[in-house]
Amino acid sequence: MAFVLLLPFLILKAQKSCCPKQSEMQTLAMQTDFKAAHLAPLPLNYSPEKGKMISFPVKKGKEGHAFYLPADKETDKVLIVFHEWWGLNDYIKKASINWQNLLDNNVEVYAVDLYDGNVATEPNEASKLMSQLDSKRAEAIIRGLLQKIGKNKKIATLGWCMGGTWSFTGTLAAGNQALGCVMYYGFPEEDETKINSLKTDVIYIWGSKDKFIKKENVEAFGKKISNTHYKFEMHSFDADHAFANPSNPKYDIKAENEAQELVLTFLKNKLRNK
Repeated sequence: MAFVLLLPFLILKAQKSCCPKQSEMQTLAMQTDFKAAHLAPLPLNYSPEKGKMISFPVKKGKEGHAFYLPADKETDKVLIVFHEWWGLNDYIKKASINWQNLLDNNVEVYAVDLYDGNVATEPNEASKLMSQLDSKRAEAIIRGLLQKIGKNKKIATLGWCMGGTWSFTGTLAAGNQALGCVMYYGFPEEDETKINSLKTDVIYIWGSKDKFIKKENVEAFGKKISNTHYKFEMHSFDADHAFANPSNPKYDIKAENEAQELVLTFLKNKLRNK
């Protein structure tokens, strides 16, 4: 078993990746214990009451897609939502609507699809999608969405697990348009040069029972951010990895509600101050 896990690790480490933690995420996606921590999503019979799927050009590739929620009135504030390893499923669409409602419908929301329409319903399928995600394609999709949004908007990002990692990547890509970054138990960036290009504050949500995201790595990440003039908030909860995912049978509603209040305060302050 050790040899089976080591071989793809060596292959992936040798690949060039524009997403700093992509090879680590791909390796982890294939591991049995990681799959076991992400049980198949509970059934959801959900029809979004608003929003629609949109397409946008992506340089040197096929069109990208996102679930789009326009604001109630004209606004220059945008929230980009990044899905977990399951893909852009109905849970993510529901969460996107919830966040827009919490933000008083004063923000446009785009739940971006990094899997080009593929959605997993069981761990082995999700493992395959996450491990085979082309980071260059994913970054091109993000750049295409930013082009679609336009240069006159302020952009916050939010994501969970794999999406938490891509939330930080999306914030870096947004540059001076970045309004705030929310990471729910995503893999921390280690490249100090990239961290130094950050243009906004970061809030990080972590479960103390998380076997995959180590506290010391998050703290080291936070220290590097604090060495810039931007702020880093880390909030810890007595919960497992993916505790904020209502599709997970191990969903911790108490911890998720507490985390949501912290994130909401963070985002509202950002929206108010810009």
